[in-house]
Amino acid sequence: MEKSDKTILVVDDQRETVELFSEMLCLSGYHVQACMSSDQAVQVIQSGPPDGVLLDVMMPEKSGLSVLEFIRNDPHYNAIPVIVVSAKSLPGDIAAGMDAGANQYLTKPVSFLDLIKALQDALQPN
Repeated sequence: MEKSDKTILVVDDQRETVELFSEMLCLSGYHVQACMSSDQAVQVIQSGPPDGVLLDVMMPEKSGLSVLEFIRNDPHYNAIPVIVVSAKSLPGDIAAGMDAGANQYLTKPVSFLDLIKALQDALQPN
């Protein structure tokens, strides 16, 4: 796979999920940053915005949706594509993620091909 100059931030409180998504992204040629909390995600974004974010919703302390709200409400970051990847799969959960500004909402477990396709679609210039 050809190397990308795109950096993707993976945000999930489960180490195994972070490692799995990171490996999928690396195999697809992306650079990966990873963090395991909402607060850490905001710090990473502020220190150097990624090209895209894979974001879990259910995390301790603060929901991933708080990170999404931060991104969408800040003019410096609001164009960053965000794909929510969550075990919360009820229609109301998906609607909440989309209403908060997610580009796409995938439910866990997510396949390699679905994840990479969603990311490629989200990274396409409008």
